[in-house]
Parts: sequence; structure tokens; C-alpha cells
Amino acid sequence: MAGGASWYPAARAAAAFLIMVVGTAGMFAGTVALKPMQEAFDVSRGAATLPYMAFMVGFGLGSFWMGRFADRLGAMRVTFAGGLTLGLGFWIAGHSVELWQAVLAHGLLIGLMGASTTMAPMVADTSLWFERRRGLAVAMVISGAYVSGMVWPPVLEVLVHDHGWRDMYLAMGGLTLLSLPLLALVLHRPAPRTVLTGPLEAAEAARPLGMRAPALQALLCCAGLGCCVAMAAPQVHVVAMADDIGLRPADGALMLSLMYGCGIVSRLGSGWISDRIGGLRTLALGSAGQTAALLLFLPADGRLALLVVAGLFGLSQGGIVPSYAIIIREYFPARQAGGRIGLALLFTMLGMAVGAWLAGAVHDLTGSYRVAFAGAVAVNVAHLAIAAFLVRRAAAMRRAGGVPALGQTA
Repeated sequence: MAGGASWYPAARAAAAFLIMVVGTAGMFAGTVALKPMQEAFDVSRGAATLPYMAFMVGFGLGSFWMGRFADRLGAMRVTFAGGLTLGLGFWIAGHSVELWQAVLAHGLLIGLMGASTTMAPMVADTSLWFERRRGLAVAMVISGAYVSGMVWPPVLEVLVHDHGWRDMYLAMGGLTLLSLPLLALVLHRPAPRTVLTGPLEAAEAARPLGMRAPALQALLCCAGLGCCVAMAAPQVHVVAMADDIGLRPADGALMLSLMYGCGIVSRLGSGWISDRIGGLRTLALGSAGQTAALLLFLPADGRLALLVVAGLFGLSQGGIVPSYAIIIREYFPARQAGGRIGLALLFTMLGMAVGAWLAGAVHDLTGSYRVAFAGAVAVNVAHLAIAAFLVRRAAAMRRAGGVPALGQTA
């Protein structure tokens, strides 16, 4: 562990995990309240999805900017302010009398200036406090988003059913106002100076993997876009796909829950693996597994087969996104971690949005998800090609006696 009392980095990572669990609840509020909001505002189903879409766009863009702000101001200040803004956003959404007010609340306050303070800043900050177990720590923190996906939908559904969608938003506003600023205070210590200033001069002069820093960042962003375009097909459409083949809605929900549950196991396991083989190899391993799992969706046409494939998909893909954070910490200066990790995460979120839309559009054209999943396999093969290229480049540099990654020792 890097700097300070031996217990403090672990406590800090635990606080970051809880911050992410609470802070990403807005991702699910709009989906759970979709139909009640449609009825309240008397709009079409498509229009009722605008709050969720606005949240995702704001969340993605905000992850980049809040990561950069955290590099300059520190994670505590950014997350403290984000908790207040998130609470305000929930409160305004609960009092909205027109749809556009709910859309603005989701996009600007809940997404752009709220939830985004709990993703990239937490991942980047955690990476600064660990050396030997950095991969496991980062994986634990980022798995908070998956835990959020398991915990909040049923809780929010009960609140909507018992008290209405407006009171659900007000309750979430109160929870975030009370919890996030207090959890942010755990992050009061600045990052260890040895991490931020130790290898900085050499790092800034180095060419990561023998290429310009913007080129490596661009490749990681392209990889993030590709892996999540492919990932979105099963994660967003598995419930609808189950219904298409005559299964019960509960079966589709079970498949989705199984994906998230196995995804948590995958993220923690991939973090442990990355501490031993590095972020690049872990990325390639996850990409190969996701490609294989997507291929298995094509012949699966029964309840048991789809449940098995859903579990395998969760076990294969959970470690892909955390790998980008590990790679960035290995090959870029530590003080740039927030902005660079935030930029990579922005492209993963854009990939989820684009992939969800593409899979639905292809289904509308063909009447089946088979072509959509075949397309997801093709996109994932391209992602695997990028990962393999970076792994080969790193291996070639090691054979040539090149400079080791920044996060590693020679």
C-alpha cells in the first residue's frame, strides 16, 4: 500500500465502494419510474426514456471532467460537492411538473454533476493508494456499480409501488444528501506525494509502449467503445430476448441478475489476476472470454441454456472495464490518472448507449436478436485485435529491453 497507516488505504477504498453504490443509483431511478412518469406527464414511451438518456450522456461527459477536477482539487472536494448536487437533482426530479424539468434534472444534476463524481474520481483515487494490490482494489471499487445494479432496482420498485415515483426520488435525494458528503470526508488525506511526484519526470518524457501518449489513449478509448458496444447487446436486451422466445419476464430478470452477480465475481477475480499479469493481458483475457460468451448466445434458445450463457457472460466481461484504469496507471503519470481514466470511461459509456440502440435497431429490421448478437461478436473481435496488438507491443519492448510500465518496477 502506498503511504500512510496500513489500514487507511483499505478504509478509503471501502468508502469509495460505498460512494459508487449510492452515487450510481440515478442510473436505475429513471428506468424503474419509466411507466409512472410516462403516465404522469402524458407522453409516449419513447419520450419517457429521455430522463434516462439524459442521465447517461451527462454521466459519461461528467466522468471525464470530474476526473480532471479530482486531479486538481482532490477526490474529497469533488465527491462532497457531487453528493450535494446529486441530492438536489433527485429533489428537483421529484417535484417536476413537466417532462423537460425531469430531463434537465437527470442530465445536468443527477448525471453530469452528480453521479459522475462517484465513478472516475473514485477509481483513479483508489489506484493512487495501492501498489501491490492495485488491481484488486480498483476492481473492488468499480464493482460498486454492479452492486448498485443488483440492490437499487428492487428497492426503488418497492418505493414506487408503495409511495409513488415522486416520493421515491425525494427519498433518494435525502439518502444521497446524508450519506455521500459524510463518506467523502473519509477521503480527506491527500494522495501520497511519492506516488504523484516520484517517477513524474521520467514518466512525462517516456513514450508509453513506444508510441505517443495521445495515440495510446486513443487506442484505449477505441477499445472501450468497442467492448461496450458488444457488451450492451446482452446486458440491455436479454430480458426482451427471453420474452421473444416465450420465456417468462421473471426468467429474463433472473438472467440479468445472474449477469450482474457473476460480473462482480469477474471484476474481483480480474483485479486479482491483473496484479499478477498486468492490465494489458487481463484486458485481452477478458476480451477473449466475452467473444466466446457472445458466440454462445447464438445457438442458445432455451431457459437453461440462456441462464448458463448469461452466467458465463458475466464471468467473462466483468474485468474488462477495470483493466483500462490499471493500464492507465501502469503507462501514464499518476497525476493524470483522473482525467485519463475518466476519458476512457466516457467511451465505455458511449459504447453502452450506442450498442443498446444498435441491437434494438437491428432487431427491428430483422425481427430477431441473432443478427444483433452476430454483430456484437464482430465488434468484440475488433476489440480483441486492439488488446492483442498492445500485448504484443509490450512484449516486444520487454524483449528489446524497453522501459517498464510506470506502475511496475524494473
